[in-house]
Amino acid sequence: MALVVNALSWAMTAVVLAVVVGAVLVPRVAGAAPYTVLTGSMTPTYPPGSLVVVRPSDDITVGDAVTYQLESGEPTVVTHRVVGISYDGEGQRSYTLQGDANEEPDAEPVRPEQVRGEVWYSLPWVGRLGVLFTPGQHQLLVYAAAGGFFAYAAALLWQARRDRRREKAHPAVRPAVEEESRA
Repeated sequence: MALVVNALSWAMTAVVLAVVVGAVLVPRVAGAAPYTVLTGSMTPTYPPGSLVVVRPSDDITVGDAVTYQLESGEPTVVTHRVVGISYDGEGQRSYTLQGDANEEPDAEPVRPEQVRGEVWYSLPWVGRLGVLFTPGQHQLLVYAAAGGFFAYAAALLWQARRDRRREKAHPAVRPAVEEESRA
């Protein structure tokens, strides 16, 4: 039973660590930003609740999925696919975007300064966690997770120390255990 509990705790730790690395650590180190997909416009590629990690790119081409601001300088963003690139009379580039699930392209062209970046990778369902909590609750969860990891590490150290003390207190028991493990 202890082996099953130990295996489950290691598996759960690995899953949580992988999600934290993919959703928080990698984007910060790489200069990328995570965003949560809230609508079904990019289904099935990025269903609602997906976390898309977006990194800046100067090489956006037709077919790339990008995240852009609806209005330059505003926080509201949308992730859609580039279906066309055009230039005006002054040589200014603009993008025509469309959601994978949408029948028609977006009504307004998007200027390069509105584009936050190209989708680098996505984590399905992980974005749902971000929507459930306020920023203050996110911070509290980070502290709670860190505290939980420290408490788990402390428990492991305490158990190892306790086992060493038992071995020192009962040296006759240790050779018998070693004999059994050799057989």
